[in-house]
Amino acid sequence: MMKAQTCARVIFPEGFDERGAFEMSLKGWLSARVELTDGRHYSVYFIDPVRLRQDLDENAQRGRPYLADPGLIVLPEVTVEAVQEAVHALCEEGFFARLRAEQENERAAI
Repeated sequence: MMKAQTCARVIFPEGFDERGAFEMSLKGWLSARVELTDGRHYSVYFIDPVRLRQDLDENAQRGRPYLADPGLIVLPEVTVEAVQEAVHALCEEGFFARLRAEQENERAAI
């Protein structure tokens, strides 16, 4: 059976490997990019609820009691599979159409 075509793919950070995948789950976050089939790119930040709470508490202690990012995606657990499934579902739902795509000159190595 042929795998269904997806409207987006995750671009993992340069040098991302099995160890990076393992550590990502332990750290509870991943900064990556998404590329749509039409060539548009989006910066995204995946985070799990535990890490989200830690970051929010740290921000609050510094007088910034909030956490906001246009590309923030909260997952129960940050794994390669969860990241890819979320990107596919969010793309199908039109999520990325509500974000500003990166311009060619804004694309930097993650």
